[in-house]
Amino acid sequence: MSNFASQDRYASAAQEDRSSPRTRISIPASLRPSGSRGFQTVVQDLSLSGFSAMAINRLHPGTLCWLTIQGMESMEAQVIWWNNSLVGCAFNQLLNPIIHDNLLERWRGSGIFRSVS
Repeated sequence: MSNFASQDRYASAAQEDRSSPRTRISIPASLRPSGSRGFQTVVQDLSLSGFSAMAINRLHPGTLCWLTIQGMESMEAQVIWWNNSLVGCAFNQLLNPIIHDNLLERWRGSGIFRSVS
């Protein structure tokens, strides 16, 4: 399968997941934008396709970044939006459902909500 076809399939799946439940959570992590130093953050919500996290400095859409949660390998993502010190990112590969569930179990937040977008 060509890289282009693989990206199209991922983009389609990621869009479908944007309407799936996102879990409000509070996970301490670090986020490192491409070409910059990493910084400490808190993941605010998590889904199979992405996350939102605190980011005081503006991160521009399209910026490649890596999210690192203690005890896990870094996960590559792309900035989709930044608004008022909160950044929304899409994982470059969908998060494995088992890893997703394990993170939720470990860091259970205040409940599930549906994204408006």
